[in-house]
Amino acid sequence: MYNILTLNKISKYGLEKLDAAKYTYGDAVTAPDAVLVRSAAMHDMTLDKNTVAIARCGAGTNNIPVDRCAADGVVVFNTPGANANGVKELVICALLLASRKIVNGIEWCKTLKGNCEDVGKAVEKGKSAFVGPEIKGKTLGIIGLGAIGRLVADAAISLGMTVIGYDPFPVKGLNENVNVVTDTDSIFAASDYITLHAPSTPDTKGIINAANIKKMKDGARILNFARGDLVVSADLLAALESGKIAAYATDFPSEDMLGLDGIIAIPHLGASTPESEDNCAVMAAEEVTAYIETGAIKNSVNFPNAALTDDFTTRVCVLSTEAAAPAVQAALGDVIFSGAKKGFAYTVADKDADVAAIEKIDGVSRVRVIKK
Repeated sequence: MYNILTLNKISKYGLEKLDAAKYTYGDAVTAPDAVLVRSAAMHDMTLDKNTVAIARCGAGTNNIPVDRCAADGVVVFNTPGANANGVKELVICALLLASRKIVNGIEWCKTLKGNCEDVGKAVEKGKSAFVGPEIKGKTLGIIGLGAIGRLVADAAISLGMTVIGYDPFPVKGLNENVNVVTDTDSIFAASDYITLHAPSTPDTKGIINAANIKKMKDGARILNFARGDLVVSADLLAALESGKIAAYATDFPSEDMLGLDGIIAIPHLGASTPESEDNCAVMAAEEVTAYIETGAIKNSVNFPNAALTDDFTTRVCVLSTEAAAPAVQAALGDVIFSGAKKGFAYTVADKDADVAAIEKIDGVSRVRVIKK
């Protein structure tokens, strides 16, 4: 039997993917072979020596010590695209909220209760304070054309917007009506609305800053449903105060943004739909079970993907540093897979091997032997 530790409430549809004849699971499981997690912080956790995999039910892995896991031979998975539609729908909602001052209007209407004789007349008199432009015919700039960015592009085009997009990597499956540009400066200069769908990396962290805001149209509106640290908060707030930026909608509010005019603060609801939670849990469970039972890796953030068949008798899977991979390959002989990612390697052979000798190779962190 394999033990799966659940650190959050995991959708029943994902747990149903764990064959009861092979797996036990729960939040009190000891010596887990793998962990299923949503948002629980794992940086201060000490992983059991038996743990070979962690699957995050979602795209971001900031709550997991990914590099430490790689060094310990623990494969970390995420579930890209599983919650994309839920996030897309919230982005389109925020696009409209940022344009029409709807939130302000709703809050103002609440103040009329018991304070006027004729609500209808008060509404007609006061509504001009909440005027905002239509999005049809406007330009939406998308930074990051992954699963979510592509869906947002499709929806915006259907709503009559002109869409331009940027991504540093080749993009597949993109709507032909998206004008792909080669740099973010083109996005900043041409867009009435800018939406961020990029991971937090040294290249993207703080991309919305004073220098780049100066490149934007006066009155531009910014949406951030990717990562909070893509935006330099102080620079954004200064731009809002000056009127350079008309509105900022985000799923990652900080304390200095709360209660300010022009800020639409949403409590990280992007993937908070039953459908997203179900999809993420199913994908995470399938990733973990495939790795445990066959050694196959799909959607790992710290080791290379390895598409392996389940046709084997004995399979030896070695996790190591990339520098150690040649020695591992030499020790194994005929390998069926060898690949590396971010300085860590994964090497697989369908044969018996001298496990003790391989474990002694400098840089080897874990050797798994799977038998059918």
